[in-house]
Amino acid sequence: MARNENILLSSSLLFLFGVLLTCAEGSPFNVTHLAFDEGYSHLFGEGNLVRSPDGRSVRLLLDRYTGSGFISSDLYQYGFFSAAIKLPEDYSAGVVVAFYTSNGDVFEKTHDELDFEFLGNIRGKQWRIQTNVYGNGSTSRGREERYTLWFDPTEKFHQYSILWTAKNIIFYVDDVPIREIVRSEAMGGDYPAKPMSLYATIWDASNWATNGGKYRVNYKYAPFVSEFTNLVLQGCTVDPIQQLPAATCSDKHSALEAADYAAITPARRAAMRKFRQRYMYYSYCYDLLRYPVPPPECDIIPSEKQRFKDSGRLRFGGHHRRHSKHRNHVSEGSSSEYQSEV
Repeated sequence: MARNENILLSSSLLFLFGVLLTCAEGSPFNVTHLAFDEGYSHLFGEGNLVRSPDGRSVRLLLDRYTGSGFISSDLYQYGFFSAAIKLPEDYSAGVVVAFYTSNGDVFEKTHDELDFEFLGNIRGKQWRIQTNVYGNGSTSRGREERYTLWFDPTEKFHQYSILWTAKNIIFYVDDVPIREIVRSEAMGGDYPAKPMSLYATIWDASNWATNGGKYRVNYKYAPFVSEFTNLVLQGCTVDPIQQLPAATCSDKHSALEAADYAAITPARRAAMRKFRQRYMYYSYCYDLLRYPVPPPECDIIPSEKQRFKDSGRLRFGGHHRRHSKHRNHVSEGSSSEYQSEV
């Protein structure tokens, strides 16, 4: 118990320092950051959600008793959802930190969902990221992609963002778009279109998260602490009872689609292509065992396809690179430095 109390005290001091450092660094987009109580509420994990002294940041903890999470106070009909996140360090196998939108509590059988899932690992192995898209309850048609990163996400905060409009979906890491889905008629109801809430959680996923469940959560290293700041909710709120959008939604939708983050410029597209070449190690679009005919939104790039097996996983000798703390400064640098290499 004393060890856990010392860990919590030390992590509290580091949390405050990290938040101050992140605020000084700023965010990659021109957006308004919210205090926690301005847009979110506690979801689960009594005592395992800890607010910063200024109320603008939170920590989510996982211990042997419970995980924790928070939820946006409103549902949104399209929006931009973002947070600077710092992941648990050291041994994190079996731990999942999730930042996602969903309406599963409202539409149990036809829910929509957009996911960032951060998958923990054993000591010395890097965290991995999974993105996923579900529309209209299409859980049997998962649209997963998995990646590693060009930095250590446990060392400092990085901004993770989801743009969701009636036309497209973009996942960002800092200012680098890592994935885009463009809506098409062929997708039909598989494109998420119903109002969703924003969620952030940390939980025990020992049965699948690390090497298919080979490595489980080891509570000797608890509590596992994930930290969130630079919180952003932009979009049109929806009445939670009638599930109808506000009368001003057309203006907010137009503003959303006109925002800087809604446009993938040539430089951003080049950065996205480079990211996917170097760090994507699974894509459902190339998983011919699951989908002999790729889903309609898949943009099959021949040079990208040849790097993957029929299972959708990277071939041996591909460009996927393991993260090392001993990489040079350019590899460990900011996303702006990453884009400047393009």
